[in-house]
Amino acid sequence: MSKGKKAARAAGKVSVAVMASRVLGLVRDQFFAGLFGAGLYNDAWLVALRIPNMLRDLFAEGALSAAFVPTFTKFLKSEGRKEAFYLANLVTGSLMVLLGIFTLCLFFFSDFFVSLLAAGFSGVEGKVEVTSTLLKIVSPFLMLLALASVAAGMLNTLDHFFIPALAPAIYNVSLILAAIFLVPRFEDNGIIPIYAMGCGALVGGFLQYGILLYVLKKEGYSPRFRLSLNHPGIRKIGRLIGPAIIGVSAVQLSVLINTQIASFLDENGPVSWLSYAFRIFYLPIGLFGVAVGVVNLRDVSAHAVAGHFEELKETVANSVKMVGFMAIPSTIGLLLLARPIVDVLFERGGFTAFDTVFTSYAVMGYAIGLVAYSANKVFVPTYYALGDTKTPVKISLLAVAGNVVMCIFLVLVLPENIRFVGLALATSFSALLSTALLVLGLIRKLGGFAEYRIMDTLNRVILISIVMGVTVFFLQHWFEQWMGDMNLISEIWTLAAVVGSGALVYFTGAWLLRIKEFFYLLPKR
Repeated sequence: MSKGKKAARAAGKVSVAVMASRVLGLVRDQFFAGLFGAGLYNDAWLVALRIPNMLRDLFAEGALSAAFVPTFTKFLKSEGRKEAFYLANLVTGSLMVLLGIFTLCLFFFSDFFVSLLAAGFSGVEGKVEVTSTLLKIVSPFLMLLALASVAAGMLNTLDHFFIPALAPAIYNVSLILAAIFLVPRFEDNGIIPIYAMGCGALVGGFLQYGILLYVLKKEGYSPRFRLSLNHPGIRKIGRLIGPAIIGVSAVQLSVLINTQIASFLDENGPVSWLSYAFRIFYLPIGLFGVAVGVVNLRDVSAHAVAGHFEELKETVANSVKMVGFMAIPSTIGLLLLARPIVDVLFERGGFTAFDTVFTSYAVMGYAIGLVAYSANKVFVPTYYALGDTKTPVKISLLAVAGNVVMCIFLVLVLPENIRFVGLALATSFSALLSTALLVLGLIRKLGGFAEYRIMDTLNRVILISIVMGVTVFFLQHWFEQWMGDMNLISEIWTLAAVVGSGALVYFTGAWLLRIKEFFYLLPKR
């Protein structure tokens, strides 16, 4: 089996698991939309969860994973499992101490953190108080997510991809069950029902980490609390993690700025519209961007340790082609079908047709950056595997500056009712800028990629994506004219028919043009 096909198979396993998790995530969001709409309580939930998620990205899945996975891979290859597992215990022990302190800060100073992230909430009575209480409830969630991300990195290095990608689905199931069973109980007892979802998140975090730990124990890993700052692996991770934290902090600064601006644009709505839109936007990223990125990190880390740089370049090229094969048609699909997708997924209960329109605008704004956002899941970890954390940091800072400038410019020039769309467009611009700079940096570091014919593949993908887009556009228009006002069932069948037809056209074109990535994804024969 070729290297590209083997990587595609592994990415396919991740995609299947991520699909399950993302679908459950959408079901979860449908419950949120129906129960809480796009108003005070949903905004409070989004901000309360964003704080631990931001810190998780900072100390766990972003910076730490970038430093930990290549170091863990090196110890596994050169020192064996015993030493690699000891290093993992040192890392988790350090995390427990460091993030334990952050958890206490989140709990005791929750009002401060809410004001830091969404100062505009103070203009709506009770909004800060609800958000602050939610943050107290979910504050331990940060620790659980961090430990789970380290466990997932270990399992990926040990060639386990499906379970780590599926584990977040348990968190979504926990929230869905909380919406079904806990919310009515809280309402009956006069407790604000959104607090039930905080309890569900906490239980989901425990279960997510638990299943990963169970699989690791089968690999011979025994969790132990250990601390040693003098261990060579910890020192190496420390050297790598500093610049990585700055880089991830720059990205989180963009999130903070965008959320602050959105919180001032209107009393209720923009924060939720952007969040629902990002959930839709992130579904395809999870299916192929994250999936390909996970496999790519494992492979490039191994090649970097062995000094096989040509194989590393080939891995990156194959990953980019696979991302392009999936992301380009997805971009066109989101641009053309944003409104019916939002309608089918969320328009019921407290989520009105008004919310659908504005959420769909945000989806289109985000969709422009889909290819770049997905490609960055390949490029940034490649730099980290090469031991270079400084270049991504510099690029992140430039991208943040570009994001801030674009946010301010677009909010000022766009009509008042769609100013929030400027925040989504600025995010896309930032992703495009960072991708361009990351590519140039890799070319300077590793040399050109011309021999891998990346552009030849992408040009063919663009061609058949355009044909697919024309088909989707006219089919959707025809269905709307023919069926007129549709109920939910009709809308679901119409969307399924249009998406299915577009996929058929796209994959038929890929088969006719002999695009290798299409054949890599076919089942084994």
